[in-house]
Amino acid sequence: MKKIVISAFMLFVIIVLGCVMFNSQTKADSTHYLRIHIRAHSNGKADQTVKYKVRTAIVEYLAPYLADATDKNKAQTIISCHLARLSELAKSVLVANGFDYGASAKLNKENFPTRSYDGFVLKRGVYDALIIDLGDGRGDNWWCVVYPPLCFVNAESSNTGENSIQYVSKIKEIIENFKRKHSN
Repeated sequence: MKKIVISAFMLFVIIVLGCVMFNSQTKADSTHYLRIHIRAHSNGKADQTVKYKVRTAIVEYLAPYLADATDKNKAQTIISCHLARLSELAKSVLVANGFDYGASAKLNKENFPTRSYDGFVLKRGVYDALIIDLGDGRGDNWWCVVYPPLCFVNAESSNTGENSIQYVSKIKEIIENFKRKHSN
């Protein structure tokens, strides 16, 4: 349990630091981003809680595979090869926590509303996304960005308690490379 709490906290730190580093003028062109949504079965407390356990398992599983993704297309290809395993992983987390409603994983284009987090804005539009539905998938969702890898930076080492300064350094490197690659 302590490992899950530490992982969740480090993931939160990574997300917040990543968002802070993007300034409010960041242009979010949907063609450069691959999002992830994990949709809970319902808004019930137990369904929302297990959604975060699934999230942790998914992030820990995908992080080493996505570490070498140099662009969105490569990230999509990697995820495509793992969709069946992602569904099974989500189902196993659900079963281990007493839920039998199943899960599915797919890559899909979907319309998303504008999201702003500490100056990082993903504008309303159609985005490619990894969608993981838990049961009916009608509850609130957890979202993040798979590429550039704001959710997947050093997920493996987050369990070791390494200093968050390393995360900041890696996120800065990712953001600078992304900006350089996609600047006009």
